[in-house]
Amino acid sequence: MRGLYAITPDIEDTGQLYEMVQQALSGGVSWLQYRNKKADEQLLRAQILKIHPLCKQFHVPLIINDYVDLASQLAADGLHVGATDVPLVIARRSLDQKIIGVSCYNQLECAITAEQAGADYVAFGAFYPSITKTDAQRAPIHLLEAAKKVLHVPVVAIGGINLDNATSLIAHGCDAIAVSQALFSAQDIQATAQRFSALFH
Repeated sequence: MRGLYAITPDIEDTGQLYEMVQQALSGGVSWLQYRNKKADEQLLRAQILKIHPLCKQFHVPLIINDYVDLASQLAADGLHVGATDVPLVIARRSLDQKIIGVSCYNQLECAITAEQAGADYVAFGAFYPSITKTDAQRAPIHLLEAAKKVLHVPVVAIGGINLDNATSLIAHGCDAIAVSQALFSAQDIQATAQRFSALFH
């Protein structure tokens, strides 16, 4: 796991979401997380079904945020869970060999426990002020170096990441950067994805 990990924004218009995701994938996104905290289950299902074939076309894993049942029923590639979502142990029972990532915020112990419980990657953040999550806990950048010394799973950095500050996070050891606002609000999503992806080469 390395590169740009795109997280979809809360968009009701499925056609608009499709176009945005297509541009992001064309720009070199390595992983895509579908996240929509404002949608009901009907819209969630419809949007996942719409963008899943796109991800397959680009050979990019589709990770579903929070909804373990939808991830299982719609044959997504994996699930991402946070502190208040379904416990990792229960998610692993439902998804077996699927990818499961865990948000660990600013807590290294959480990441160690998650790895031991079968997480495939862990995410730390927010490293910078986030528009997507305005109340997110802040994580110190040296946490990435500390995590890489003790963890064997990939480490993802998240929270307020843009083209100006991403380089520092990568230099401190993260395997991937999770980006939503700075990617999907860009005037040229494809070009922005290309620029983020190029930071890893």
